[in-house]
Amino acid sequence: MLEGILIGLTTALSIKNLMMVVGGCLVGTFIGMLPGLGPMSIIAIMIPVAIGIGDPSAALILLAGVYYGAIFGGSTSSILINAPGVASTVATSFDGYPLARQGKAGKALTVAAISSFFGGTVGAILLMIFAPALASVALLFHSAEYFALMVVGLSAIAAFAGSGQIGKAFLMTVLGLIMATVGEGALFNLPRFTMGVMDLQSGFSFITLAMAMFALPEALYLVLDPKRSNNETHGDQIKDLRITKDEAKAITPVIGRQSIQGFLIGVLPGAGATIASFLGYAVERNIASPEEQKKFGKGSVKGLAAPESANNAACTGSFVPLLTLGIPGSGTTAILLGALIALNVSPGPRLMVDQPDIFWAVIISMYIGNVILLILNLPLIPYIAKVLAIPRNYLIPFILFFTMMGAYIGQNNATELLILVGMGVCATILRFANFPLPPLLIGFILGSMLEDNFSRSMQLYDGAQFIWERPMTLGLLILAALLMVLPSLRARRKQRSKP
Repeated sequence: MLEGILIGLTTALSIKNLMMVVGGCLVGTFIGMLPGLGPMSIIAIMIPVAIGIGDPSAALILLAGVYYGAIFGGSTSSILINAPGVASTVATSFDGYPLARQGKAGKALTVAAISSFFGGTVGAILLMIFAPALASVALLFHSAEYFALMVVGLSAIAAFAGSGQIGKAFLMTVLGLIMATVGEGALFNLPRFTMGVMDLQSGFSFITLAMAMFALPEALYLVLDPKRSNNETHGDQIKDLRITKDEAKAITPVIGRQSIQGFLIGVLPGAGATIASFLGYAVERNIASPEEQKKFGKGSVKGLAAPESANNAACTGSFVPLLTLGIPGSGTTAILLGALIALNVSPGPRLMVDQPDIFWAVIISMYIGNVILLILNLPLIPYIAKVLAIPRNYLIPFILFFTMMGAYIGQNNATELLILVGMGVCATILRFANFPLPPLLIGFILGSMLEDNFSRSMQLYDGAQFIWERPMTLGLLILAALLMVLPSLRARRKQRSKP
């Protein structure tokens, strides 16, 4: 391994590859800031550029830099305008946007940048040390385990429900699961619940749904609720990037825990940064004290640090199955796999032996890239945060423009705009009725994966006995049940302790 690291350092620290890292990080960061243009889109666009470079090491370093740069920068639109264009940054908006509304946009962006840096750094170190061993562990997960893992992800809805809102959160999750069934299923190429609309054959777009659940209601909320504080009153606080000692002490263990947990989730093919960010947020809220739990969803630095460190660590972890097994763990890594094949690189167990310069150079470049991203982002935070200094009558059209643009670019279909407006109005009504919206998005994101893995498991094991035949599946389902029951038991115990 030491010999491989030395080869990787020599390759990654060449002038050409350092330029690739910087260029990839820059492109990825700025694209990630725009809602609707996620890493999948920009990597697909950059593949011809990478192939034109010729050198497989440099090309893969460039694409990897774009990938984690987009994840790193994706938190910006979530924090500033509540418009998460990438699934893995949805959880960032839960506490990042409330912090921005309180005039702490600079602090929120700083916490996000530092959490992302340490999450990516820990992920790169773990990837360097444990990649071969973790690849064999990932092979133990079959359809049954992935089904149970999706159930664990759905059990996180308790973390997004306020006091007395468990029932509402459950209903919203069921609604999200129902919406995930629209369109053609993975096992049966037949349209379901499309009502004869051809544009719904592929189902609802995540980007459209995310914009409709968060960005559009925020713009309407600004119009319908004149009592909300004007953004101009927060202009003097935007330059405050400092994190207090107490805040640093609070987020340090959170970053440590979620970097490791996020990396391990990212290693599993099919799990990825989205589940890592949701589970990271849910775990930290569930283990927090009752006083701290009240702050989650209202501007908690812990609630911001958890998903940011988890999704960046998971992004790094997703390279384990890609490089060591040749298995893409997400849509983005599937595109990267296509790029590897186009560059005549065969990912798999032999890559580390046959082409160590590529394997280790990519891993070393990840650490270098995280340092570059921190250096690039921290000085820009005061200028990026000035978005919130825009007067409300200009900010509302600004949010609407990026919302519409993100939804249209995601599918390149005008029907998405109609779906966006319809869902946005419904989401605004639900928000006024005090229904939590995150559980709906969790149900939608995990619904299709849950259905596919459950159907596959039922076919492979001729029924539901796979639950009892596979101990890991049973263990994960028990964990999901505990995550659902414990918050209710804690609330009852708290009521009984009151005089």
